[in-house]
Order: sequence, then structure tokens, then C-alpha cells
Amino acid sequence: MAGRLEGKVALITGGGAGGIGGAAAVLFAREGAKVVIAELKRDTGEASEAAVRAAGGEALFVPTDVTSEDSVREAVRQGVARFGALHVLFNSAGGSIPADSLVTDVDLAAVWNHTMNLDLLGTIHACRHAIPEIIKAGGGSVVNMSSGAALRGASPSHIYTAAKGAILSLTRAMAGAYAHQRVRVNAICAGRIHSQRILSTFGTPENPGPVFDRQDPAGRVKEYPFWVGQPEDIANIALFLASEESRMITGAAIPAEGGRSAY
Repeated sequence: MAGRLEGKVALITGGGAGGIGGAAAVLFAREGAKVVIAELKRDTGEASEAAVRAAGGEALFVPTDVTSEDSVREAVRQGVARFGALHVLFNSAGGSIPADSLVTDVDLAAVWNHTMNLDLLGTIHACRHAIPEIIKAGGGSVVNMSSGAALRGASPSHIYTAAKGAILSLTRAMAGAYAHQRVRVNAICAGRIHSQRILSTFGTPENPGPVFDRQDPAGRVKEYPFWVGQPEDIANIALFLASEESRMITGAAIPAEGGRSAY
């Protein structure tokens, strides 16, 4: 039985091991895709490439800084040169920083450029250079990482919330712009995902990390028991959106945040 991404080439930003992108790289490969791992950190990028190969797949790690358009352009170029085409883009690179805060309190100099460049501009760079290649290949799928914070607006990290909200608007705009060229564009709005980055910074209620967690994870899990997940949980949703199983879905924001935007 053919895999759900058999014959496809997928580029994953932030595809290093230990996070959502790394989990997606292995999962996509198991489903038949050739994977381009666009990752800033060499150690996690190489580890992700090795994990894909250990799973029986083909991968290419390209050191990539998504805040640099030239770097992203080169990652797309190398991926297409290696595998011949591009059908799927998963924009997994991004994240918040502990210095983010309420709009009245936040140190804009410390937070604004870092967060907007990584989350929003990085997504724009990847879409700007990957979508033309997806069109050349006859169409495909773009999956953007947003956040549950963009749906509810209850996060105390206001710059991150603004960036992720902008990604939702961009997702809808691109879905309309490229539908007739058979490019679907969707977003995933995730809750608390226990990636290595989150665990090393915030920890868990049982084993707190070095940074105080203003989101009160213990209280939030009590109210929303499905709020916390693993990287594989989001990778599974990304796989569905990347595959033809979701061929009727575009311009959507898929909540994966334990129902916080629903009740």
C-alpha cells in the first residue's frame, strides 16, 4: 500500500530533531515523502536527517535561517535540485520567548524584531520561495504553524499572539490567491506542545523549568485536559493537511489546543 505522501517532496522549516518539525520529518518520510530539513541548528538538523534515514526515508538537511530571505531561497533551491520538485511546505519554524509580555509592559526592542522576524517573516520567506515551485509541480499543500493564542487572544505574550494572528490572516489570503493554481494553504493552531524547547524552558508542573510560566499550566490542564500534546500530535495533523485526504480543505485554521477556543 502506497504511503499518503508517496512521490512527494516536502520542505519543513524548523525541521530539527526534538520539535514538531522533526517529528513531521520522520512521519512524512514514513509516508513516502522525500524531506528537505530547513533548520538553523546544525546538530538538531543532522539528527533529524539521520532519523529520517533510519526510518527508511530520504532526507536533505540544509542549514537555514528563516529570517534571511537568501537563506530560505537557497534551501528551496537545494531541495528542488536534489529531489526534482517541491509539493509540500510545512512552516514549523517559530516560537515565543520568555521576555514577551503584555503590550503595556513588553520591551519592544528585545521582543518585537525577534518574534516578528522568526514567526511571521520566516513564514512569508518560505511561502514566497516555495509556492512557485509547488505551482510548477502541479499543486500541493502549504501548512503554517499558528497558535491557539491567535484564536482566543488570552495569551500574556502579546507580540507572539500578534504574529500568530497575522499568520492566520496570511493563510486565508494565500488560500484564495493560489487556489486556482491548485495550492492549498492551511494553518494549525496548537496548544502547549512538549517539544524539547518548551520542556527546557518551562518544564512541566511536576518539573518546572528555569522560566516562570505565566500560563498556569496545572490550572489550564485541569480546565482543558486536552491542551497539552506531543510533537507527534501536531505532525499527524500536518500530515493530513499535506496529503490528498484533505483535498477539500484550504484557508482553514485547525484548532489543536484542547478546546480553549470553543469553551
